[in-house]
Amino acid sequence: MIAAEGETHDARFARAGELPETEQGRKSMLLRRIFLALSVAGMTSAAAFAQQAAYPTNTITLVTGFPAGSGSDILVRYFGKELQSLAKQTVIVENKAGAAGNIAAEYVARSKPDGYNIYVHAASSVAANMHLFKKPPLDVAKDLQIAATINQQAFMLIVPVTSPFKNVAELVNGMTEKGDKGSYAQSNTTGRVMGRMFTDATKLQTVAISYKTDTDILNDLQSGVIDFAMMNPVFALAQVREGRARILAVSTPERLKAAPDYPTFAEAGIPDLVMLSWFAAMVPAATPRPVIDQINAYFKEILAKPETVKFLTENGGDPFITSPQEGQQLLVKQVEDWARYVKMAGIEPQ
Repeated sequence: MIAAEGETHDARFARAGELPETEQGRKSMLLRRIFLALSVAGMTSAAAFAQQAAYPTNTITLVTGFPAGSGSDILVRYFGKELQSLAKQTVIVENKAGAAGNIAAEYVARSKPDGYNIYVHAASSVAANMHLFKKPPLDVAKDLQIAATINQQAFMLIVPVTSPFKNVAELVNGMTEKGDKGSYAQSNTTGRVMGRMFTDATKLQTVAISYKTDTDILNDLQSGVIDFAMMNPVFALAQVREGRARILAVSTPERLKAAPDYPTFAEAGIPDLVMLSWFAAMVPAATPRPVIDQINAYFKEILAKPETVKFLTENGGDPFITSPQEGQQLLVKQVEDWARYVKMAGIEPQ
């Protein structure tokens, strides 16, 4: 629009019917602009709320930091199948193994916070990684949010079924005689710390051997290359059922309801060896609360099923149900606890 000679800016717009020249006109225009901005914001918020309320509408990915076929992978796939049934959406499991779970944790933490990428992992291990690495790729207590807790598990000390050792005392005596010729296996964070705590408490010189996965341990355990192993309960109990291994002790303060036949380390004379592992479903910290609450509701419904309780029991875990807030508080506490565990075990961050 071309202004006439000597015509003011306001007059030009008034002539075009866009802004009256009066003060009242200016106020009216300002109110119109504010109203328009609020309307747009309202529509945007309403659309976002509607999107959250409709969750889920797309494929959900459960990300695990363990390789396919591992004990923990079996747990994740069980919950993936149950979640698919409840959510009425396709649920896939994506294995991003490596760096003690850091690869998977960072992948989810940096993903879009919309509830479609959920990290299902041992939250205790997620907390431990804050102290096992010099430069962890994320601050788990700030970058991840617990959407639902799943179970509590005890790590287990196992020996091959052919081992002459029937209890912890016999194992300690045998390893004392072997000195640094004895060895034990570990394949994850919790097993690593637990093994160090065990050998320190019993003053053993047994050598720790690290494996990439639980399945890699099996051949060496059965052939006698290693004397014992610190295993997650899913894999340990599976080997017991197959007649390949014997469980000597579990790491909980009291016997698990899921595995009442196995003594605790305290019962075996090592009272300070307590290492509780717990699984959780985690999402990016910025995920909207309605989406988090929906994920929590799904997992609670799955955990209430008798078949789920049976599944967890068979795999050495007790159901563990909390709110997202309670789960997050526990994660923060575990980060603090693992600073003490790592120092106690004398582990140098990588």
